[in-house]
Amino acid sequence: MLRTGLDSAALAAQVGVDAKTVDRWLSGRVPHRRSRLAVAECLGEEEGALWPAARPDQAAGAPALSEVVGAYAHRADVPHDLWVALLAGARQRIDLLGYAYPFVLELRPDAGRLIATKAAQGVAVRMGFADPDCAHVAERDALEQLNGSLPGRIRNALSFLGDLVDVDNISIGLHQVHLYSSIFRFDDQMIVTPYLYRARGYQHPALHLRKLSEHGIFSSYEEQFGEIWATVRPLEATTV
Repeated sequence: MLRTGLDSAALAAQVGVDAKTVDRWLSGRVPHRRSRLAVAECLGEEEGALWPAARPDQAAGAPALSEVVGAYAHRADVPHDLWVALLAGARQRIDLLGYAYPFVLELRPDAGRLIATKAAQGVAVRMGFADPDCAHVAERDALEQLNGSLPGRIRNALSFLGDLVDVDNISIGLHQVHLYSSIFRFDDQMIVTPYLYRARGYQHPALHLRKLSEHGIFSSYEEQFGEIWATVRPLEATTV
């Protein structure tokens, strides 16, 4: 209203209500949808920007708010059994993205063989690791105070891959992107670890998400994975 130079009376006149009604809106009352749309058009704003609570995906009990199945203070707190269940239960897709995550390939003694079996059963597997030789890895190493060990950690993780590099339905690539989260997706469930400044991988918090809405947190990270995956360089068998 300030930007458009309208006071309560002027806005009320344009949308066909009483000025006192506009004052009640300004005090926190949410208008009926017809009035919300009229005000949004009048002010040149989105309805959801003026009244976020009116968005269907933000309403109490909405699927987008129910996607957080669990939250953990640290990735290390995520139960081992949950990781194993997610990996073993995948039926359509496994997407993994981070700098180095050898712990995923150490979840079971036969984790690599399990992933290969999943791929043979039609599960599409994508695994993105940071390019150990890129400048971003050196910067991340300094940020996490790893004393030059991150490139070696990535190469160690790659050494776990073994024959997975040549398995049909498994795509492995190296990225050169500054990551703000690691993403571990198993069908419509996902573990995301948002990064904290100067914290190491196992110290970051973790969210267990389940996809329930196209407008939810899951879809945001799903899109993020796709954007980063589009930048990866395929890993050659000779590189491992």
